[in-house]
Amino acid sequence: MNDRAQHPDAVVRHPDRGAGRHRRTPRYLAVVLGLAGLAVFLLFVQAAQDVVAPVFLGLNLLIVLYPLQRWLEHRVHRMVAATVSLVIVVGIILGFFLLAGWAVSQLVVELPAHNAEFVAVWRQAQAWLDGLGISSAVIQQGLNGVSAGSVMGLLTPVLSNVTAVTGAVATLILAVFFLTLDSMSLPARLGMVAGSRPHITTALRSFAVGVRRYWLVTTVFGLIVAVLDVVALAVIGVPLIWAWGVLAFLTNYIPNVGFVIGLVPPALLALLSGGWGSALAVVIAYSLLNFVIQSIIQPKFTGESVGITPAMSFLSLMFWYWILGWIGALVALPATLLLKALLIDADPRARWVNAFISSSPHPPDDASPAD
Repeated sequence: MNDRAQHPDAVVRHPDRGAGRHRRTPRYLAVVLGLAGLAVFLLFVQAAQDVVAPVFLGLNLLIVLYPLQRWLEHRVHRMVAATVSLVIVVGIILGFFLLAGWAVSQLVVELPAHNAEFVAVWRQAQAWLDGLGISSAVIQQGLNGVSAGSVMGLLTPVLSNVTAVTGAVATLILAVFFLTLDSMSLPARLGMVAGSRPHITTALRSFAVGVRRYWLVTTVFGLIVAVLDVVALAVIGVPLIWAWGVLAFLTNYIPNVGFVIGLVPPALLALLSGGWGSALAVVIAYSLLNFVIQSIIQPKFTGESVGITPAMSFLSLMFWYWILGWIGALVALPATLLLKALLIDADPRARWVNAFISSSPHPPDDASPAD
């Protein structure tokens, strides 16, 4: 009693000091600092896109095949199961690029056989431009500036892109190899995380499920569109219909703009082989198929499997192409799913953002003691 009477402030200062130690950072300051940290991280990823993009693409492929690997582990040694997954993934990678190269090479080989048609189309275009008041002399003056040096200047970026693609494929295969080795211990690692951070584990599992559904839906609809494109091109009478079917299937993996990439070569060849009417028929057929299947039907299934709106899908394509380059166009939606899993789904306080970006938002679950 005497000690308390002699030191009356001791009892008062003690709770103040305790409250100071447990004072939380203001919410707005945490959000600002988090966004700043995310911006710095994304700039780092952009600078290292030549490594990060192939590694992330390889991770996507392994996620898709991981259920097969787990199924095999119950029947054979886990090293054998991992080896089978590795071989399948490498086969998919090589098959993708070989098929793309084959389709493009078919166009390169076919074009010289249509030199006469190209000259005729060129003269028709000149006559049309003359009708619009654009003199052919102006066009000829512009073409006179084209030289061997300028052509090589245009080819240099193409050749460098070929080198970049080769390096990306090599990086991708190496990344898949080491990621496959790590996948054998993945269940134990996720179990350790689940003990202390169950929300993160749940979010990562949801991310994996979304990635598998996305690639499955995209592949199925790519096959459907490719078959219908082949049928339409056969009816129109365009050469190399199987090459354009393969190209349509591969470009379907690029959201929103892949349709345009797959349309240009068959439309060009239709123009040279059948005239403007055939080219217009190809454009109309591709546009109708793209509108009905890829713009109406597929987004419903993709949205339900991925869980984001079509507008967010388009913005994701633009954003990840800027961050990760041409591979970013392939993995745009999975990359968005990963950020959504880590920044939104893993944090109960941030799940309200799903009301704006989710294709089928649900009211937040009742807060549990763990929340």
